[in-house]
Amino acid sequence: MNAASGTLPVPVDAAHTATVALDLVQDWFQSLRTSYSEEVLDHCLKQAGIVKDFIDRPGARLTRDQLVRLYQESAKKTGDEMMGFWTRPIRSGALKYIVRTVRDAPSINVALYRFTQFWNLLLDDFSLNMIRTDRELGIELVPRYPAAYVHRFGHALMLKFTHGIVSWLMGREVPVQQVAFAFARPAFASDYSVLFPASVSFDAPYSHILFGVELGQVRPQRTQVEARAFLERAPRDWIFTSYHEHALRLKVREILHTDLGYTLQDVSGKLHMSARTLIRRLHEEGLSFQGIKDELRRDLAIFKLLRKDMSLAEIAYALKFSSPATFHRAFRHWTGMTPGVYRAAQQELA
Repeated sequence: MNAASGTLPVPVDAAHTATVALDLVQDWFQSLRTSYSEEVLDHCLKQAGIVKDFIDRPGARLTRDQLVRLYQESAKKTGDEMMGFWTRPIRSGALKYIVRTVRDAPSINVALYRFTQFWNLLLDDFSLNMIRTDRELGIELVPRYPAAYVHRFGHALMLKFTHGIVSWLMGREVPVQQVAFAFARPAFASDYSVLFPASVSFDAPYSHILFGVELGQVRPQRTQVEARAFLERAPRDWIFTSYHEHALRLKVREILHTDLGYTLQDVSGKLHMSARTLIRRLHEEGLSFQGIKDELRRDLAIFKLLRKDMSLAEIAYALKFSSPATFHRAFRHWTGMTPGVYRAAQQELA
């Protein structure tokens, strides 16, 4: 925790450079179109540094910084702090009052209860119910009527905001026992591991997030200055998780981030397992060692291409490609465009 600002710790570099599929936020784009206008969408994309021509391309990715700016610009442009995710707009200032309401709660239990009650004054289509058992504490989104539309990113953002609020009140990113969504497993399901520090399931009766019940008795201690800093930076401090223990893919990625030259044997040794065991466990999850390495190289390439201090050749060799031409082919395979086209489009937007 940054004592001066009250913000959560900056994620490690491997988390900071992670990307998510643009498909994950396609229904967000659609909300901006239908609830507001195409011009509003264009404005928000431009301000977030997202090239509109890229958003429908298979393989297009979104960085953490772009996602943060998209959230901030969308909320500002629309005056709706949930950007059309719910049938009733969440007017500017609502989140400030939610944070103020939970900040001085005598316990996390009470904070979560106040959190749900405040949202239930704002939402028409879903209610937030508090879950508390002998072992679990959390919230669930329950439809108020049978045909309530489940907005995938809206539900993800609500659960992330819940996690962000609890983590901020605790002064650290807290573990999560379970995350589940009331919609079918999407093609980009693996990207939820970058958002949530837990395995994520789908086709649940209700979308929900669960924590350990022991958190409920903790008394939060947050000042008004810290609350203001938390809101000003939102969702930067809580949108991506800095944990990687919940997913083998992220454990491997974290190790490779320290040295892209590590071999399968190097990584399996650091995970205290044999190379054969690592291969088998990755295979059980539909993954491969080379696939994870390529995914990391892709994300690092996107991160570096958004900057102007490295040439394409320097990026290629930094990512352990044998030549710029090899990097060119790989990036085109990953994203459907060459690194030069990607960089040029981003720089034109800037």
